[in-house]
Amino acid sequence: MKKKSCCVPNRSQQPKKTTEISGIKPTDNHSFLENMVEIKGGEFLMGTQESDGFPEDGEGPVRPVSVGSFLMDSITVTNRQFQDFIEATGYLTDAERYGWSFVFFQFLSQDVLESATERVAQTPWWIVVKGADWAHPEGPNSSIDNRMSHPVVHVSWNDANAYCKWAGKRLPTEAEWEMAARGGLEQKLYPWGNELVPDGVHMCNIWQGTFPTHNTLDDGYLGTAPAKSFPANLYGLFNMAGNVWEWCSDWFTNVPSNRGGENNPVGPNTGTSKVIRGGSYLCHKGYCNRYRVAARSANTPDSSTGNMGFRCVSNMK
Repeated sequence: MKKKSCCVPNRSQQPKKTTEISGIKPTDNHSFLENMVEIKGGEFLMGTQESDGFPEDGEGPVRPVSVGSFLMDSITVTNRQFQDFIEATGYLTDAERYGWSFVFFQFLSQDVLESATERVAQTPWWIVVKGADWAHPEGPNSSIDNRMSHPVVHVSWNDANAYCKWAGKRLPTEAEWEMAARGGLEQKLYPWGNELVPDGVHMCNIWQGTFPTHNTLDDGYLGTAPAKSFPANLYGLFNMAGNVWEWCSDWFTNVPSNRGGENNPVGPNTGTSKVIRGGSYLCHKGYCNRYRVAARSANTPDSSTGNMGFRCVSNMK
């Protein structure tokens, strides 16, 4: 089957600037430093040249990369945690500023689908829904009341960066993210090894069945799963594959020489899109095989969808 591009819809292909954060001060709630795991610094082999990969995404070449020690959230930021941030700061997310966000069509009622006037041309399963945001993932009549332990979604890079500042943390570099996701395993396809479903055990939340029309729900989920689902990798990190895409700090480039070298690379100085990693509940091997640990994609810093979230890191004290 021909490999398809990974389509994470964005608000615009025009060059974007990151939003300056003003008025947000770090919280004195140190509970946000709990449930972080130490990732010891060192060298690892980043990237892949496997046949399942996408060279056009800049997944290769395989190269040695060194990063320093850091702390990483064991789970993605949850709706409950993001709600605390909103209540403390009054921050308005990009989805709220624009008044809409992208929602997967199967989550919408027939009435909403029939009234939808805007779809993404190349990926018509993405619907522009007015009033969709982090607190209303499927639009104004939806809520997160029964999803407080799920990862927050409909958050842009700008939103994620603002949360990190408030929590006294930061977004991971792409190199940090991949080193952590690998969990100490060298050049494996997934955070747990090379078998997608070892001994019949589902290790992540992705699409099973025929995308985008039929999900067999073999892993138990159509949309997001709770942030602490499925077995953790060897570093104690949950859902480093599938569930939601995770924002990284780097500007995206598929040119190896522009990634910042082999020692604590931080990516290029400028760009139009930020790196996202890990894939999501919509990834399927026949369409978007990007839940592999070396897979990468990108989106503009003001874009938000129902399958993008984030986790934070912190420098070692």
